[in-house]
Amino acid sequence: MRKPSFLLLIFLLIAKLQAIDWESKSLNEILRFKKEDKLLIINADDAGMCYSVNSAILDAMKKGLVTSASVMVPCPWFPQIVKAYKENPQLDLGVHITLTSEWENYRWGPISGRDKVPSLVDEQGYLWRTTPLFYQHATLEDAEREARAQIERALAMGIDVTHLDSHMWTLQYNLKFFWLYVKLAKEFDLPVRMDPPERARYLGGGDLHRLLRKEGILCPDTFIICQMLPGESLEEFYKRILRNLQPGVTEIMIHPSLETEEIKAIIPQNGWQGRLTEYQVFTENEEIKKIIIEEGIKLIGYRALRDAQRRLHKESEKVKTNVK
Repeated sequence: MRKPSFLLLIFLLIAKLQAIDWESKSLNEILRFKKEDKLLIINADDAGMCYSVNSAILDAMKKGLVTSASVMVPCPWFPQIVKAYKENPQLDLGVHITLTSEWENYRWGPISGRDKVPSLVDEQGYLWRTTPLFYQHATLEDAEREARAQIERALAMGIDVTHLDSHMWTLQYNLKFFWLYVKLAKEFDLPVRMDPPERARYLGGGDLHRLLRKEGILCPDTFIICQMLPGESLEEFYKRILRNLQPGVTEIMIHPSLETEEIKAIIPQNGWQGRLTEYQVFTENEEIKKIIIEEGIKLIGYRALRDAQRRLHKESEKVKTNVK
């Protein structure tokens, strides 16, 4: 068998170093954008929760600025999202791993079966209402079984899942469950949502973004949490955020809904009104659209991160094979 030439060995070594170097590159570079580009994911949470939310999200993805959505697989209106996806496979949908059920009069349980994940359910058989209750009762084994079942259900229903995130942060504010988050992201080769680095104190500190990158997982550089200034409206808050957006990949998470009797019955007044405003801001507000254009903001979805992550893993494996 002919041995590889010296020049070929040098080429393969350089290729290997380049393949490994993606861990030190900016996310913009990995996505093949310029370093100075302002990239924005506008992600709608809670798809599948109810008809009012689904209608708003699908409309905002079709006519508005929403570029991706996170789907609650255990919720009653999940089949509507599946139907919408089959009609439009370009929809960018991730799994909003759902291990809690927070509303007083509108509840859901695990898809694994209550007997299979007993530590995840309350005395009524529903998922725990709060994250602290989840941490108090849930075992890692039950959480993994249910989280995996939700991802697999979405895939089995035909959704080309683009990312993972965690409803009410259950897999992000406790190190034991955070490592489950990492495990699932690696297994399904999906990017994740992650809080800004300064909020890592919830997990005992450390640069979790860098940790994720070392594990081969991508996440946006910045995650916008709604923190309005005194006297500032929700619309004014988003205008301020967009005018001050920094280079890199930013995610704005919203919870859009139409104004219906259904959503009013589920969510208290101060909750559903905010969801209606977010729907209007990112679907109908012409000034918001104008700001995005003026600021040179480029809208992307999580699919861009997922495809880049999988491409890099494939290139790394190819280089390793060639070097061997």
